[in-house]
Amino acid sequence: MTSTIDPTKIGKPQQRARRHVRSLTGYTPETDEKGREKWPRGDEQTWKAGLRGVDKDVPDVTKSFVNHVQTSLARQAYNLDDFGAYQAAALSVRDNLIVNWNETQLHHTRNNTKRAYYLSLEFLMGRTLDNALLNLGVKPLYQEGVSKLGFNLEDLIDQERDAGLGNGGLGRLAACYLDSSASMELPVWGYGLRYQYGIFQQLIGPDGSQLEAPDPWLQNDNPWELPRADVKYDIRFYGHSERIDGMKAIWSGGQEVLAVAYDLMIPGYDTKNTNNLRLWESKPKRGFDLNSFNAGDYERAVEASNSAAAITSVLYPNDHTSFGKELRLKQQYFWTAASLADIMRRFKNQDKPITEFPEYVSIQLNDTHPTLAIPELMRILVDEEDVPWDQAWDIVTRTFFFTNHTVLPEALEKWPVTLMEHLLPRHMQIIYDINLIFLQSVEKKFPGDRERLARMSLIEETFPKQVRMANLACIGSRKVNGVAELHSELVRATILKDFVDFYGVGKFSNVTNGITPRRWLDQCNPGLSNLIAETLKIPKAKFLKDLYQLEGLLKFVDDANFQRKWAAVKQTNKERLAHYVEVTTGQRINTQAMFDVQIKRLHEYKRQTLNIFGVIYRYLALKEMTPAERKKVNPKVVFFAGKAAPGYYIAKLTIKLIVNAALVINSDPDTNEYLKLFFLPDYSVSLAEVLIPASDISQHISTAGTEASGTSNMKFCLNGGLLLGTVDGANIEIAEEVGEQNVFFFGHLTPAVEDLRYQHMYHPVPLEQKCPGLAKVINTVAAGRFGDGPGYEPLLNTIRHNDYYLLTEDFDSYIEALKLVDEAYQDRTEWIKRSIRTTAKMGKFSSDRAIQDYAQEYWNIESSKLP
Repeated sequence: MTSTIDPTKIGKPQQRARRHVRSLTGYTPETDEKGREKWPRGDEQTWKAGLRGVDKDVPDVTKSFVNHVQTSLARQAYNLDDFGAYQAAALSVRDNLIVNWNETQLHHTRNNTKRAYYLSLEFLMGRTLDNALLNLGVKPLYQEGVSKLGFNLEDLIDQERDAGLGNGGLGRLAACYLDSSASMELPVWGYGLRYQYGIFQQLIGPDGSQLEAPDPWLQNDNPWELPRADVKYDIRFYGHSERIDGMKAIWSGGQEVLAVAYDLMIPGYDTKNTNNLRLWESKPKRGFDLNSFNAGDYERAVEASNSAAAITSVLYPNDHTSFGKELRLKQQYFWTAASLADIMRRFKNQDKPITEFPEYVSIQLNDTHPTLAIPELMRILVDEEDVPWDQAWDIVTRTFFFTNHTVLPEALEKWPVTLMEHLLPRHMQIIYDINLIFLQSVEKKFPGDRERLARMSLIEETFPKQVRMANLACIGSRKVNGVAELHSELVRATILKDFVDFYGVGKFSNVTNGITPRRWLDQCNPGLSNLIAETLKIPKAKFLKDLYQLEGLLKFVDDANFQRKWAAVKQTNKERLAHYVEVTTGQRINTQAMFDVQIKRLHEYKRQTLNIFGVIYRYLALKEMTPAERKKVNPKVVFFAGKAAPGYYIAKLTIKLIVNAALVINSDPDTNEYLKLFFLPDYSVSLAEVLIPASDISQHISTAGTEASGTSNMKFCLNGGLLLGTVDGANIEIAEEVGEQNVFFFGHLTPAVEDLRYQHMYHPVPLEQKCPGLAKVINTVAAGRFGDGPGYEPLLNTIRHNDYYLLTEDFDSYIEALKLVDEAYQDRTEWIKRSIRTTAKMGKFSSDRAIQDYAQEYWNIESSKLP
């Protein structure tokens, strides 16, 4: 006799076990009849004698460091370089995080706490070592400890590579919220994907073009992550779905891959509470086809392995191909399905009835990327837990919350129905069922309104048909929020107006974005943080956890000694940036000049084009001046940084123009004393930490009504940089806080935008007649002054024809605003006063305030501090 398998059961879904047998994330101990905790195994005293605590002094630090050099790295003092020392320091700090992490998870489990889960496709974390040292309060210990061992801590911090887990503001916002959740002692976990190569490494070619190379950020391993080999789930794709018992179905066949967990500890500031970011890596269920290999078909032997690994290879694969589209959808389902399986497993360990799921679980959808979690939870409840449809839908709609991040209709995510049916047949069935029941309720409230039904349907009846993910996220969530007051108003009035009419305005609210002051003040600008603590005579923890305390600076605005210290901090930061530029580009810059910075993802609506055209306009004006006239001009250095999506041709042309304009402007002996221009490649959190503290003025110049919020505007202002911008996104609320006299606004307002676009379409005015200044710039570019003139035609034609983002309308106003900036900068004392007032009034824009809004108004969770 031998064991056999039943071939008919291959590919069939296995019944998920009720309990996941493990103890790594904090099960509560059993108790005896008197309620005392029982030790689970072995001798309790022996166990407890072996447990370590958090490092308390320099000898603890050095012992831990040397131990990791010796045992984790298998190296010694004779062959340890800075990178090895960084690894040892990181592993030593991680030990402290794990101690606090374990206590935090056990604490929440013992208290049967309701938890919130933040689902984001991006987490732009930045470097971890410096942040962890500051949050743990052990940086002085490590500075002294590694110094005694022959290393400089700042050199070790510079060895760390930014984690390739995000791209832009969406991912940085998620990272700030994780930091604030831990610092506010809220039980919140993040869920994301462990990308092998991040988005891409940005290189600049000889002709100024953006080139994309893989970003192998994991090639030296990531000392901050904790692999969870025992936490893995089967995730299914393709196959077929067979309906049984009405709304229920069995989904079987197709491809199965494994989701394997990796944990990153998120330390709170000035607290032991340490939360978690769980990332999923895709692995093949069976990684090697031995039969194909033995038959000589080596490619097929590894095909399944490569197909599975591709799911978490790259953030945002190019979706201009059908393969890219399918891979993106695979990513989204893989991540949401694994996360929900993990959340459900944790909930079941509480031994509560499934109907109480929303009383213990809140899930925040960060944009539409995780929307598939809604039909996936329906599938789990209906197909696996035998919950009736109506009851399952009630559970779902009390569990999810949706943050919308755009008002651009073209940016609302949609997926072809044919692709969804092919890849996720069961979920397409569920979406159709949700849609039918929902539209029946809409028709009941608005009888005969077929146009409304078509607009609100989850299915867009185009060719091919599309699934509207924003509509699904809206109807499947308990509450929907925008991310700035103007944005939330626009969401209610435009893209989700029909849903507001149906549900009422109470479902739709606002949570203005925020930033963590730990990273974006104390870590990136320690000189300013120290000056604030010294001036206010309070511990840093006081204002870093209550940013409204900065208002105490207002009484020092007119203090000449404080003004000098404030200016000295800014000058030091400008010199740090100048050093970075010299090291990376070989060019020296005047640190007495005004530093003007725009750092954002490249997109037409963010209008980096308006900025570069403004720079060229300034250059042409300088060329026409006499040497005597130039001496009266305010010297200026302009910095750009940001990545363009690989398939976004116009955005990549903008980068090419910036780079080639910089070559001409910086090498012109007539003007380079008064104007320099730099595009700093491969933008990252670490580069932002150098640029932001050094800025005198930053630009946030999106077309009115297109930027949801923005958070870089908050970071610049917190660091004493003034703001030049349109009346858009969070710029409006910043001006309300700091005073419009401290902000340089320009451009048309949101209500005028659609009328202006209408005029462009039906009553166009020649560019030379409408905006001669811009026409001169565009003609200069087209004539080849900055390289390949004909090559820029596609970019220039977006302005000549249609001009959807209104550069011709706003250019003259923009140039006037830049003149006001120049005039204001001439009076340095008054500029410093504006800078101090701006920083002092940034309390509202802490992510601590935002995360408390979510906790109290949305998730209904409470802070729970470790004893």
